[in-house]
Amino acid sequence: MDKKTDKQKPGANASDNVAALKAKAGREPIAKFLDIKLLELSVGYARVSAKLKPEYLNFNGLVFGGIVMAVADQAFAYGTNSVITPNVASQFNIHFVASADVKDELIAECRVVRAGRRVCISEMTVTNQDGKLIAKATGTTIPLV
Repeated sequence: MDKKTDKQKPGANASDNVAALKAKAGREPIAKFLDIKLLELSVGYARVSAKLKPEYLNFNGLVFGGIVMAVADQAFAYGTNSVITPNVASQFNIHFVASADVKDELIAECRVVRAGRRVCISEMTVTNQDGKLIAKATGTTIPLV
């Protein structure tokens, strides 16, 4: 990993990416702002969590879908960047299956199902603390190496 650019050097190994991402986890501005915590990270897999807050409710009194998506996207970012860094999203699709309660803690998991030189494809699930399925998502990234 090139410390000046955070770009993966040719031949760098994915375990180096995992270590670098874990080191950055507490300093990432959006994760800090939304209070999203990295729970687990390995090559091609990430699990994050976020405790919901009343500020996340929309005008219907429901948890704003963008918050659910942000938690899924954070897992997606960790998961895909664990295999190749930098790796940026080119597509993200989410299906909201059930509403989350403001008292919930959301847990998002990402599994990279295809990691290639030109494209990576991932699947994400978002559940609450009881395992209730909240959303399913898929995403595509483009490695910038």
